[in-house]
Amino acid sequence: MKGVILGIAPAANIVDISHEVPAQDIPGGAFIIAQAYSWFPKKTIHVVVVDPGVGSSRRPILAEAAGQYFIAPDNGVLSMVFAREEPRVRARHITAERFFLSPLSRTFHGRDVFSPVAAHLAAGVRPASFGKLIDDYLRLAFYKPTRTGKRVWSGTVLHVDRFGNLITNFSVDDFPDVITRAFDLGIGLEKISRLALTFSEGEPGELLVLMGSSGYLEVAVNQGSAARRLGCGSGAPVQLTLA
Repeated sequence: MKGVILGIAPAANIVDISHEVPAQDIPGGAFIIAQAYSWFPKKTIHVVVVDPGVGSSRRPILAEAAGQYFIAPDNGVLSMVFAREEPRVRARHITAERFFLSPLSRTFHGRDVFSPVAAHLAAGVRPASFGKLIDDYLRLAFYKPTRTGKRVWSGTVLHVDRFGNLITNFSVDDFPDVITRAFDLGIGLEKISRLALTFSEGEPGELLVLMGSSGYLEVAVNQGSAARRLGCGSGAPVQLTLA
């Protein structure tokens, strides 16, 4: 993919955000790009390839949001970006095959579609040249917990980072009461009621709930891996109960 980009736009500055998204993990990819894009300069072009439907009828899209560009499959991987930036999103169905590589592989659109489109965009091709505007791009709601009781919400693990911290979809902004009220957070076979500001507030090996740098509640183990300790990964159910 990098070779394709540099072959078309040799002056492009390529930055790797992450290669740690598990295969087919659309929510994990959505979380990572949503956390990263706002730190990049205007006119950055993000190529987001988590694409279990490669070669199917799912559409390749080019989205403009926050003064940046996002090139990705239309499978929900940009849902969190869309939720944050709507209604200021302009999305296009990429249909201009003259910008694709030929022959076109059915299984590697990252190389043959997304990379060359990104490179031509970086080289000065106007967004309108790639396809028409659409407004029915896919928006998934995996990043929002659902209320299942008077004081109970069911959520999920959005992402597992390289340290084994389990990042849930409970936003601190949406659940500020965890700071001032007693709570239980159930995950795996454990219930955790300890809110910490830093990893070091817990004893080595202790399970904690943290307000992470992402703005979401995280389950962590001081000097250990919560994912390994609990046997949980991306998509694992999480339940929050406020006292």
